[in-house]
Amino acid sequence: MNNKPIYSIPLRYRKMENLHIVFWLFKDVAWCMIWKPLGITMIFPTLLVSILIAWQTRHLMSELCHNLAITCWISANSYWMISEFYHFDSTPLFGNYSLKHLAIIPFALGILLLGFYYIAWKPKHNEEVETM
Repeated sequence: MNNKPIYSIPLRYRKMENLHIVFWLFKDVAWCMIWKPLGITMIFPTLLVSILIAWQTRHLMSELCHNLAITCWISANSYWMISEFYHFDSTPLFGNYSLKHLAIIPFALGILLLGFYYIAWKPKHNEEVETM
């Protein structure tokens, strides 16, 4: 028998996570099909639910950091989608970089959050329950 603690998710949270996946898929399908109104509309529920999920899991640092990284990812992804929808994605920024490359800011923030968790937090808090 394994003596490790069990992490369980309340059903209402799991339902919200599943709905979040639906929103995210609709946003990305709209991006792929260049359905601007749907794609832009789906940014709001996708981001809102990702923020709510991060808030609900804030008591576990592993969940909080990963869920905030997902929020950063959705933000970057949404900016990139909008830049393509409105054709400023290839507008030069500097050198070989264009305005779509500004999406690296929220992507990098997500990576920094996970770096903080794995490099700084986790080694100092081995006793804390983690979910991965």
